[in-house]
Amino acid sequence: MVSASWDGLNYSHRQLQSKEPNVATSTSLIMQAAFCVLPSRDLLVVTSQKGIQMYESDGSIMVYWHALDTPETPTAQAVFARGISAVWENYICVGVSSGAILVFDVPSKGSNITLSEVLEEHKESITDMASECSGSQECIADLVSADDRGNLCVWKSGEEFQLLNKIPGFDMSCSSVKLWKGTVVAGYGTGQIRLYEAVTGILHAEVNAHARWIYSLDIAPFSGLLLSAAEDSLVRVWHLTMTPETTMWRLPICTTSV
Repeated sequence: MVSASWDGLNYSHRQLQSKEPNVATSTSLIMQAAFCVLPSRDLLVVTSQKGIQMYESDGSIMVYWHALDTPETPTAQAVFARGISAVWENYICVGVSSGAILVFDVPSKGSNITLSEVLEEHKESITDMASECSGSQECIADLVSADDRGNLCVWKSGEEFQLLNKIPGFDMSCSSVKLWKGTVVAGYGTGQIRLYEAVTGILHAEVNAHARWIYSLDIAPFSGLLLSAAEDSLVRVWHLTMTPETTMWRLPICTTSV
């Protein structure tokens, strides 16, 4: 990871390895890494086959470690953590292979991070999660989670997380999901992208965006530009706009081969 100064003139880099605390040789396959931005602090969260690690944003100090339960037999189901999302204003949610979502309560400073809740609505491995909201906005839904069978769960955060809606899948993995202005944007292994109203689950749009598995989606929150990257070696940029009636979908404004 690289840390740069605000003016971009100076930078430093360090290498992080996913290891259990106090076990020098216990490395693990990293599944995902993401910066989680909360109002009071920024943390780097790393998920792996053995657990969840949280670091200060520059990677200098590991402030929390959560170990995953290992299977009793070698042939048991694989265990891993995948899917990371910061939820306003002091929660970090992480998905695991059992389908559970771990909700961590993060203080403004220090290492007294606690596992406050476990959400167990999904029955398949979590693939991705996304959140949307800020302290100045009234968001009905502020977290969406996806699993390996394409099921989507829409949540409202708080002292106890509330399930608002469950959108059924089609037995095809939802590989990436975003939440934008109350709309769930989901990419699937079929190459399709679907737009749902988060609270009601109404399907607003469906497009055959790619010929093969979609790896990742990303969205610019202010402009509504959506980027999709897939196994067909294409990166496409789409434009979403909101109207009083629905969410409008426009054809890709840019396609790039990679």
